Amino acid sequence: MIGGLFVYNHKGEVLISRIYRDDVSRNAVDAFRVNVIHARQQVRSPVTNMARTSFFHIKRGNVWICAVTRQNVNAAMVFEFLNRFSDTMQSYFGKLNEENVKNNFVLIYELLDEILDFGYPQNTDPGVLKTFITQQGVRTATKEEQSQITSQVTGQIGWRREGIKYRRNELFLDVIEYVNLLMSQQGQVLSAHVAGKVAMKSYLSGMPECKFGINDKLTIEGKGRPGADDPAKSTRTAVAIDDCQFHQCVKLTKFDTEHAISFIPPDGEYELMRYRTTKDIQLPFRVIPLVRETSRNKMEVKVVVKSNFKPSLLAQKIEVRIPTPPNTSGVQLICMKGKAKYKSGENAIVWKIKRMGGMKESQISAEIDLLSTGAADKKKWNRPPVSMNFEVRSHCSLPHSIPFQVK
Repeated sequence: MIGGLFVYNHKGEVLISRIYRDDVSRNAVDAFRVNVIHARQQVRSPVTNMARTSFFHIKRGNVWICAVTRQNVNAAMVFEFLNRFSDTMQSYFGKLNEENVKNNFVLIYELLDEILDFGYPQNTDPGVLKTFITQQGVRTATKEEQSQITSQVTGQIGWRREGIKYRRNELFLDVIEYVNLLMSQQGQVLSAHVAGKVAMKSYLSGMPECKFGINDKLTIEGKGRPGADDPAKSTRTAVAIDDCQFHQCVKLTKFDTEHAISFIPPDGEYELMRYRTTKDIQLPFRVIPLVRETSRNKMEVKVVVKSNFKPSLLAQKIEVRIPTPPNTSGVQLICMKGKAKYKSGENAIVWKIKRMGGMKESQISAEIDLLSTGAADKKKWNRPPVSMNFEVRSHCSLPHSIPFQVK
């Protein structure tokens, strides 16, 4: 398991140090500083092996968090713990930076005593930890509070305490999707996948049981969901989810048998599930770039953006980044909608549109002047891809069907 845990600032100074096993010495602190933080070349791998010692690290702002071990541990488990540890600290004192770590080092040591025992990760849920660890330190708990803490730590529902009451019961659900697409110059889709998550806010009294379902084509075909043989039901739109990850409150047995997500929700904000799919993706936009070299010192670029979603919807915060050659000396821009600007430091034209309706089309034209330098002429420009960021509310790239039920 984890032999030691260290927190560094951007200079390599140790802010937090905790050794859990005798096989890890203090020399590991200097080894990570010299070979990773102060390395001449940037270390891109999150895992570094030195002298039969493995260093797992993540970086949050100007703070490095490193777990050290000399055993053959599960790397995914270590990184999951490091991210949970980072989220727990942020839930206590907000932004994770050097100043906040120094101001709350006593609290961080108390958290490490609770979430790691002899190098083995324990309960890292912030809601449970906040019941007996406060920002002022460990408070003296009464017998009732001690019994409540024990039931939360060892019980089946450790993510929600009992006795929660609200005058008005409310529950909010947001489906947020990130579309990742790579398209060729001819407009052919080379690769595409959607990474989505279901974010929820629940303000419910007592211990409610919530239940909702998502059509999953793979589960229906593979496990023979009841009613799948009915032609009327089989023609309904389905979603082919490649993989998904649930919050610990979800009852996985009911998901396999009833094809429904049943859970007792935590109080406040939380992420219920994540999923990824590569099939039946409905692309909200289509980008068509046209590049023509008119002469040795001049180039014409035209980019057309078409929206493929419903006319009743509206896209916002649209940003299109069009790369330019390194030897660009000047750019003349003409855009039908929005504002465009050439950024020489980034070698790109940034085109911003505040909003755009569905089934609309807009374009930008640019005349690029090039410098005649020997090095630039010899090296051919490889034409990097055009990138695009946007937000479309009430639009899903997948044909979702989410009936919701609260008991």
